[in-house]
Amino acid sequence: MRLRRKPWVDEAIHDFKFVYPKDAPAGENERGRWHEIFGSASPLYVELGTGKGDFITRLAERERGKNFIGIEAQQDVLYSAAKKVAEAELMNVRLLVFDINMIENIFAAHEVDGFYINFCDPWPKKRHAKRRLTGRAFMEKYARLLKAGGKIFFKTDNRPLFDWSLEEFAAMSLDVTNISYDLHAENDPMNIETEYERKFSGFGEKINRCEVTFP
Repeated sequence: MRLRRKPWVDEAIHDFKFVYPKDAPAGENERGRWHEIFGSASPLYVELGTGKGDFITRLAERERGKNFIGIEAQQDVLYSAAKKVAEAELMNVRLLVFDINMIENIFAAHEVDGFYINFCDPWPKKRHAKRRLTGRAFMEKYARLLKAGGKIFFKTDNRPLFDWSLEEFAAMSLDVTNISYDLHAENDPMNIETEYERKFSGFGEKINRCEVTFP
């Protein structure tokens, strides 16, 4: 369901200095400079599709020795995430309104330690497969941006997408570990739920998870 547009957000989002809004996007000036921008050489992790920010806020609170960037295409949605980051007074988070297709414009080669992909659009139609964030075209981009040994952390409630993704990872000879087809049944104390995950697991949907390591 498409969210109702909130025109006032375009102005209000400028109150958050850690946000790169749609009219002032991150780009060539930030590419390769994220450690400088954060003011530390801490490991850098990126969430692709931040949504309303529950996940990145809780992760950044828990992992204060790391830096995090959340990318979201919808500015109205990212505003909710910005409020949570501000309330938690987190200095290790930046939020970007950005098109993930252009991700190589904002990160330099080997600048990122890991990507989180949580409940991305499954694009179920075969002709849309190239849009899936776990497909080979995107994975090749991640490979250029990740440091040696960098990781993808992937969660989805869509089993066909998960199985297809595992095939894509295998085709690229990537190391896949910590595979789960019912994450919540394992009661993993380190799992941080997204808003979507909390809602649909409540409906009985099983959550699939894996970690992918790049050589």
